Amino acid sequence: LETPRTQLLSNGTYNVMITTAGAGYSACGPNAVTRWREDVTKDNWGTFIYLRDVRSATVWSAGHQPVQRRPQSYEVAFSEDKADFWRSDAGIVTHLEVVISAEDNAEVRRVSVTNNSVRTREIELTTYAEIVLAPPQADAAHPAFSNLFIETEFFATENALLAHRRRRSSEDKQIWAVHAVVAEGDTLGAVQYETDRGRFLGRGHTPADPVAVMEERPLSNTVGAVLDPVFSLRRRVRIPPNETARVTFSTAIANTREEAMMLADKYHDPSIFERESRLAWTKAQVEMSHLKLDAEEAHLFQRLAARIIYSDPSLRPRPHVLGLNTKAQSSLWPYAISGDLPILLVRINRLEDLSMVRKILRGHEYLHYKGLKIDCVILNDHPAGYIQELQKELEALVRTSGLQGLQDKPGGIFLRRADIMPEADRILLHAVARVVIVTERGLLEDQLERLAIEEPLPAPFVPRLASQTYPEPTVALPELSFFNGLGGFNQGGREYVIVLGEDQWTPAPWANIIANQSSFGFQVTETGAGYTWSVNSRENRLTPWSNDAVSDPPGEIIYLRDEDTGTVWSTTPAPIREAEPYTIRHGQGYSVFEHTSHGISQELLLFVPLEGSVKITLLRLRNRTDRKRRLTITLFNELVLGTQRSTSAPYIITEIDSQTGTVFARNPFNNEFAHRVAFVTTNEKVSSATCDRKEFLGRNGTLSMPAALRRVSLAGRDGAGLDPCASIQVTIELAPREAREIVFLLGEGDSKQEAQELISRFTPRSAINEAFEAVLSYWDETLGT
Repeated sequence: LETPRTQLLSNGTYNVMITTAGAGYSACGPNAVTRWREDVTKDNWGTFIYLRDVRSATVWSAGHQPVQRRPQSYEVAFSEDKADFWRSDAGIVTHLEVVISAEDNAEVRRVSVTNNSVRTREIELTTYAEIVLAPPQADAAHPAFSNLFIETEFFATENALLAHRRRRSSEDKQIWAVHAVVAEGDTLGAVQYETDRGRFLGRGHTPADPVAVMEERPLSNTVGAVLDPVFSLRRRVRIPPNETARVTFSTAIANTREEAMMLADKYHDPSIFERESRLAWTKAQVEMSHLKLDAEEAHLFQRLAARIIYSDPSLRPRPHVLGLNTKAQSSLWPYAISGDLPILLVRINRLEDLSMVRKILRGHEYLHYKGLKIDCVILNDHPAGYIQELQKELEALVRTSGLQGLQDKPGGIFLRRADIMPEADRILLHAVARVVIVTERGLLEDQLERLAIEEPLPAPFVPRLASQTYPEPTVALPELSFFNGLGGFNQGGREYVIVLGEDQWTPAPWANIIANQSSFGFQVTETGAGYTWSVNSRENRLTPWSNDAVSDPPGEIIYLRDEDTGTVWSTTPAPIREAEPYTIRHGQGYSVFEHTSHGISQELLLFVPLEGSVKITLLRLRNRTDRKRRLTITLFNELVLGTQRSTSAPYIITEIDSQTGTVFARNPFNNEFAHRVAFVTTNEKVSSATCDRKEFLGRNGTLSMPAALRRVSLAGRDGAGLDPCASIQVTIELAPREAREIVFLLGEGDSKQEAQELISRFTPRSAINEAFEAVLSYWDETLGT
């Protein structure tokens, strides 16, 4: 699927959104229960259940995410009261059922594991969910800070984990979470548990490859005031041939510890799933009757919700229309629309289309009940006239709708007239809306069927030679002061040097923060992760920062590909970690990454000049072999141009310069920074480029295996309405023992003209040398006095 398909389950207070990949979120009222970020490409946030065959050590997940192991078969069914996932893996059939309790603020996930093989199997089931218990906006703003207030404990009698958020003031309400497990079948050993995300995942790992599952480690049974809280329970079952074991995991929210313990006791009952499933079905029938909906209409509105939750270009205006927008979020405020919630825009200009508006208002009410808060903007396109019959009919429709109390309020209905709205504001509304429905274009069902036009992709890359190994030189450990086994000081304290061998990680990200007098800078960790900002390090991030001390995912990456063998690796320890050692030097105003692999020595220098809104990346490559090497170098930058990638991505407009291959990007929705233009370029000839992150990574793709590097080139996609990135490729040849330097620039100007001036200023090699010498001199003088 080009975009995730979703199902919303709710009892009116507790809400679950789940995708066909098994990702999604859980929320209770205004608070997020589990962590989730919108990512239309990766779709890899949610509550997950891992399964591991104890004998073969094979690991898969109940859904496609997060392990992404290819099953023999995979099927998903969504209904009004339940979500079902079936998959088959090496003789084991897994059936995951998800329901919401009709009587408590709780969700129940039952996994039925059927052994269709001829031998007895031992299967280990492990859950994983990142616990939030706070408004999602607060968590997204500073997750590391938000995590500090969660405290966990284990309730052994009921095999349940408890978590609560410590109150920061007497006005804060108590909130408790419960995570319980109960098994039907032959269980082995005691329940294991984990609430420390760092121990579960391991440094540098993600939910796709947690060390606690992949390396067959027991869970550590850690609870308390952990720095990064999760819920994880593990149960092992023995399943004879042709038998089925059932394990039920429940998550519930309570207002007090006493209520939480009562829920833990209640959901430890083996019959709890059957009870809650029956109640959920009954409640769903009553709700649809109350809303005067049938199953077909409910399914239609669920499909509409998927286009709103995950930005989908098929129901947005064409890219050239999106590119016309010149106004920021603040221009919505005169119309009482905040722009903080997703917008569903409905355009009507004929009385005969009122029935369609009535249907959409019913859908808006239905989705509101399901916990999806959206601003429904009805734009009356009828020409101005003395008699405003259509306007009066629309006003009557809104007054009699189920959400009339939310008219002109967040999450409600906004009725506006196009004839008194400037054209620039109409373009803005169209540009920021997640979905635009034009009533005269036909039925809602037909418009939801409209597919985005996909341009063809370049041909698959076919290697000419088999992958080769090269003898790599032994890296001598430099003499370092205060060496701690991983790093120490060098050059009299001017540098901190980190040496990472195979499978070595620092206990936390060791970062260098570099900035200049132009209010431009970046931070970079020992893995190469970090982010770049311009003017304001929070409000105008050019690339994303995860604030994740465990996984520390990168947002700016340089990949190398051998054009003979197709082997792909990165110049930094992340995202593709190799066995050969890495030397990282954090200096005064710069960082350097040194690595030798595949017969190529690599040195990556990162710095910003004393003046100028540009980050300079200088890559030095040397061919250590006795044959000519042909390499493709790919720079990949995820774009933010705001505070959070998930909120700014739908509004970013990109452009690839046809002459130079330079990528320009702007975000007109980013209030005070709307006029600024970011750029990515190189001093080499660009062979191909793209601004489409989905094309680069592939749907459900990863940074360690991007789909674009399995094709001959990038597809050259740019414009508006994409999942934005800035990626450029250059191809070089290195003679035996030859060295080469390639320069990449990432920056931002007040205008496109200023951006081009910065490019002209810092592209020459002599200018880069002068800028770097000036940085060294400045910091020596500043810190040496």
